[in-house]
Amino acid sequence: MELEKDYMLRVIKDLTKSIAHLVLGKSEIEYDLPEDREYSKVDALYVQLIELVNLGQINEAEDLLFDEINPSDMRQFEMAMSFYLYLNDFGDDYLERNNYSREEITEGIRSICKEYGVSSLVDFLF
Repeated sequence: MELEKDYMLRVIKDLTKSIAHLVLGKSEIEYDLPEDREYSKVDALYVQLIELVNLGQINEAEDLLFDEINPSDMRQFEMAMSFYLYLNDFGDDYLERNNYSREEITEGIRSICKEYGVSSLVDFLF
């Protein structure tokens, strides 16, 4: 069972890395907030999402993400992928305690990719 969990963690990381390379032309997805804390609307949304996740309100954070996502803004795409990578770093116990699962992470990644018109890429990779 532990091996299966580790496998899913790696699959999600590899999936997002492949998406970063193919969609964004980057080797990694890493949403960086400005050090001066002068946040754009996207930065503020990311901070809010992370705060909700840290409070255990993962489903609420995901709902907010989909309410606010703008499919013409690739910075938001990178932010959304970073959000799912952040979720992936939590243990299964934390996710389960907060009514979320690793499978929902992969579903979320697929849904975001669908919003941005790259869902066939995810189907190919996953």
